[in-house]
Amino acid sequence: MGLLYYTNKFLFFINLILGSLLLASCLVPHIFVIQLPYLSLLSLLVPLLVLFNFIFLIYWWVQGSRYLWFPLLVLVMGYFFLGTFFKFRLSEQPIDKEDISVMSFNARGFNKIGLIKEKTIGRQIVDLVRSEDPDIVCFQEFDHRRDKENNFEAYQYSYVNIEPGKVVQAIFSKFPIVNKGSLDVPDTANNAIFADIVIQKDTVRVYNLHLQSHRIVPSMRHISREPKAKLIKRMAKSFAKQQEQADLFNEDRNASPYKKIICGDLNNTQYSNVYRQIKGDMWDSFLEKGTGYGRTYNFKYYPVRIDFILVDQAFEVRAHKNYDVKLSDHFPVMASFKMDSL
Repeated sequence: MGLLYYTNKFLFFINLILGSLLLASCLVPHIFVIQLPYLSLLSLLVPLLVLFNFIFLIYWWVQGSRYLWFPLLVLVMGYFFLGTFFKFRLSEQPIDKEDISVMSFNARGFNKIGLIKEKTIGRQIVDLVRSEDPDIVCFQEFDHRRDKENNFEAYQYSYVNIEPGKVVQAIFSKFPIVNKGSLDVPDTANNAIFADIVIQKDTVRVYNLHLQSHRIVPSMRHISREPKAKLIKRMAKSFAKQQEQADLFNEDRNASPYKKIICGDLNNTQYSNVYRQIKGDMWDSFLEKGTGYGRTYNFKYYPVRIDFILVDQAFEVRAHKNYDVKLSDHFPVMASFKMDSL
C-alpha cells in the first residue's frame, strides 16, 4: 500500500469530522440555545463547513474514490435542512418607488469615535439614505446628533430611542407614527424598539432589533490572538443572551394585532435557533429576492449575513438590495414590498 492510500485514509478521517460538524449544524436551528449554548457556535461556521465538504467532494471525484458518497450525502442533507447561503439569481430586482421600501443599517454611531479613518463617513451615510430614499429607515447604533441637525428632513416622523446605558436606535418614516416603544431589554447595552406606522389605511408594526453582540473585532488576526477558551465561553454567553432577548421579543410580537416588519442586526446567522424563532413563518427578503451571498457584516473573506428584513406573509416581497459600501462594520440592506390591502 502506497503513500496515496494512507494519505486518503487520513483525509477521509478529516472529512468525517468536518462532515459530522455540518450535520450537527443542521440541529442548531431546532435546539434552544440555553440548552446547548456551545452547539450554537456551529451556526457561524456553516459557510466554511460547506466549502470544506465541497472541496472534499471534488477531491474524491477526481480521485475516483468511493469516499465520494460521504461529502455528497452531507451536502445534500445540509441543503435540505439548512437551505442555501448563496442565492443563484442573475441580478437584483430594482426597488420600485411605487412599493413600500425599508432600509436597515447598523451604522456604528456614524463613525463618531473614528474607527474608520475617513472623516466624512457620517455625511456619506446621510447622503446614501437621501439618494436611496426608502420610505422607512431603521438604524441600529444611531448617532442622535444627526437627528438634532435635521439630517433626515425627508422623514416627517421619527422615533429616536435614547436610554442611559443603551446604544441609540432610531426609526424614520415618511408615514405617520401613531405609537412607539422600547422593549427595554435588561442587562445589556443592546435593545429592541418598535413603531406602529399607518401606511394608507393599514397600521404596521415595525420592529428595530439589535440583539446581543459577541464583541468580536472582524479580523482573523485579532481573533487568533484571543485565547480560544475565553472566546468560545464569551460567545456561548452571548448566544444564551440572544435567546432571552428573542423570547422577550416574541412576547411583544404576539401581543400586537398588526402586520409586522422586522429589521435589525441579530448578531447571528440564518442557521441559528434565534433566527428561526424570530423569523417564524415570515418572509426573509434576501431569501425571496436577494442574490449572491448577501453578506451584511464586514468580515474579510467570509460571507456573514446577520442583518435581516423580515415581513409577514401579508406582504409580497418585491425586491432586496445589499449594499457594498464600507461606512460601518455592517453593510446596509434595503427591501421593497406590497401589502395585500394596497
